[in-house]
Amino acid sequence: MNAENFVYSDERFADIQMLRYRLDGFERLTLQQKKYIYYLAEATLAGRDIVTDQFGKYNILIRKTLEAVYTGFPGDREDADYRAMTVYLKRLWFSNGIYHHYGCEKFVPGFSEQWLRRAVLSLPAGTVPKGHASWKSVLDEIGPVIFDPSVQPKRVNQADGDDLVMTSACNYYEGVTQGEVEEFYARQKAGHDGEGQPSFGLNSKVVKADGRLHELTYKVGGLYGKALGRIVEWLGKAREVAENDHQRRVIDLLVAYYESGDLRLFDAYSIEWLREEQGQVDFINGFIEVYGDPLGLKGSWEGLVEYKDLEATRRTQTISRNAQWFEDHSPVDARFRKPRVTGVTANVICAAMLGGDEYPASAIGINLPNADWIRARYGSKSVTIGNLTDAYKKAARGSGFDEEFVVDDATRRLIDRYGDLCDDLHTDLHECLGHGSGQLLPGTDPDALKAYGSTNEEARADLFGLYYLADPKLVELGLVPDAEAYKSQYYHFMMNGLMTQLVRIKPGQQIEESHMRNRALIARWALENGHGAVEMIKRDGKTYVQVNDYAALRGLFARLLAEVQRIKSEGDHEAARQLVERYAVQVDPVLHAEVLERYARLDLAPYKGFINPKMSLVRDDDGEIVDVAVDYTESYAQQMLRYSAEYATL
Repeated sequence: MNAENFVYSDERFADIQMLRYRLDGFERLTLQQKKYIYYLAEATLAGRDIVTDQFGKYNILIRKTLEAVYTGFPGDREDADYRAMTVYLKRLWFSNGIYHHYGCEKFVPGFSEQWLRRAVLSLPAGTVPKGHASWKSVLDEIGPVIFDPSVQPKRVNQADGDDLVMTSACNYYEGVTQGEVEEFYARQKAGHDGEGQPSFGLNSKVVKADGRLHELTYKVGGLYGKALGRIVEWLGKAREVAENDHQRRVIDLLVAYYESGDLRLFDAYSIEWLREEQGQVDFINGFIEVYGDPLGLKGSWEGLVEYKDLEATRRTQTISRNAQWFEDHSPVDARFRKPRVTGVTANVICAAMLGGDEYPASAIGINLPNADWIRARYGSKSVTIGNLTDAYKKAARGSGFDEEFVVDDATRRLIDRYGDLCDDLHTDLHECLGHGSGQLLPGTDPDALKAYGSTNEEARADLFGLYYLADPKLVELGLVPDAEAYKSQYYHFMMNGLMTQLVRIKPGQQIEESHMRNRALIARWALENGHGAVEMIKRDGKTYVQVNDYAALRGLFARLLAEVQRIKSEGDHEAARQLVERYAVQVDPVLHAEVLERYARLDLAPYKGFINPKMSLVRDDDGEIVDVAVDYTESYAQQMLRYSAEYATL
């Protein structure tokens, strides 16, 4: 089944809508490329259990228990408790655990503990998960975690003043305090000035034994060894059909890293990965993003298989070819600019398979490697995931969202005309150049901002993109049709940061997630410091954002970009803390209630995620592989249960 047989999905549950993405052009790839994608896809799916365990110690046991009830419950499946359990399980699948994928708060079950006990105890004894004596022992272990709101209430706690390690349920630390962890890694960093410094802690769990802290390293033969062993096996198959020797070198280094756990090999792999530009197929596979760790040290496992959209890539290549111009004209202090921008690679790609922390919810743009010293010396590689953004756009059309929240018809017409283009361009600038821009001053610890580092970094990249969207250079390069286009993104960004992203937060809660904090920080800072360039107005009892001076707003973004870059370059933790705590955390309860009420009338799901295509090898009568088939008909539940059966490692 090819892209012409694409089956759209609009399944909804809780606050989530599931979408599908098309593999446009897949049928035109060579057989070798298709086989390469297939094997890389299997390596991507093989790491599924890793991220579920990283996101909470009890997640996999809870998932197995609820899946057993979902498939084997002998009672009434129209019962309200069973239906509520089904929604809970679908949310667990979506978030790779029992914590909201964005807000990090623990799910509140809509079914009773008494019902769950009866349901589980009605299951055959032979279905008890390995390592457990009985279903009763399983229930005794997971019951408080599911039903007691005081037990591990948040996956990632960012509350200022708390011990962020002790109060976060993520499974990167056990029996240790924040102070102990920070001291532990400070000792490892002693003697390093940032140049060539490994990303200490990226691929390990920290535990205390005999009164001392130890790292349990993720590697074959170590923690998550079974999953990593399977990943290595599939990478080996992919190596045999890689497009070129450079790709084989990349795979060899990644395998060596997984087999040893040596972070220096991860750096070597990252450097070779960003240098590989000739192949059409590429992948991401590893312990990479640190948003799920309150200290910003530990990498969650993620996977992505992709192939270039050669036509759309012309846009990002135009941006990357002019990277030095953008860096030289940045409004930040000259000390913080890179004197020589190297190795900037940017592509628009089609996702072919999502895995780990990129599934089912995925980023739409990625810039790697994350190590600042690698970016400074070797550059970075960026992707904008075109088929995912296309799916988002199709789902948004006709939703009534802009009609409800955009201030007037003139602004809506502006957004209708330029919105999709400028959304893509902002993502391109954010990923291609924003994350790779600037430099640390000599001696600055790349982890100096600690819990505020992720928010500061996302704000820096967003501000870079916002500032340059309005630059005449984009018209000159043919990336936008005229000097008015940027206004569509400026308005949507301010509206989102000040108002509409609040639909993702429950009443009484603060903003926790780093990307949401970044957007709130920028928008609220601009509102407070804009002297009327932006304001919140009331019309017919409803609140709207009104931009009065777009040019002045660009100047505000320039000022804030200069400060956010200074904070990173100098490692100014206190300034980062003050910016985030003042502008990015608190929620106005009155405005929040209004936004939620208006959004509810639209009957929209605030979050979107993706069902992967199902790939299978096609063989001839002699057993030779002759094609890779792509099927878009698998349902969300079918896919999740299949993954639990086929890719179980924990």
